[in-house]
Amino acid sequence: MNLIERSKAILLRPAETWPSIAAEPASVASIYKDWIIVMAAIPAVCSFIGLSLVGAGFGIRIPIVYGLQSMVLRYVLSLAVTFVMALIVDALAPSFGGQKNQVAALKVVAYGSTASYVAGILSLLPALGVLGLVAACYSIYLIWLGLPVLMKCARDKAAGYTAVVILIAIVASVVIGALSTVFMPSRGLVFGGNAGDAFRPT
Repeated sequence: MNLIERSKAILLRPAETWPSIAAEPASVASIYKDWIIVMAAIPAVCSFIGLSLVGAGFGIRIPIVYGLQSMVLRYVLSLAVTFVMALIVDALAPSFGGQKNQVAALKVVAYGSTASYVAGILSLLPALGVLGLVAACYSIYLIWLGLPVLMKCARDKAAGYTAVVILIAIVASVVIGALSTVFMPSRGLVFGGNAGDAFRPT
């Protein structure tokens, strides 16, 4: 699978691309291997570069060691939450007139998150992070388009289905953020260029 071409297709031609995705033979393992493992790394790696190497503005940077810890934790949690969200999408399908299909549910979550994955590049410049909200809204739109195609729910029930999924996703994001901050330094921000003595535990 060409990741760039697939990303362009789902972002620019989602109505045409979802049926193609639905028809593709896949498994949970192949979706992770061919798509999620790579795409989920974009926001994690770019956030590390932006916060620890570039800086969040005014010369403030997160020490590299703690930035790396946070990056790895967020990445692993993202992989796990993607799977959990797919289970939720699958479990909710009958409630909205859809059909349970775990692989299809994972496709919805994985490919529906494309806008958010790609927007992770904005984290290279933390000041642009607010634009990630626009990408998140577009991902919601992608999921709304994908649910009737992949989960076979009625189009008039797709909005409610999407709303429940997104609400749960928001809760999951808050949990990820809370767990990530455990490994962030409470007083280890680096001001200026000398990171050597940035964090000294008492």
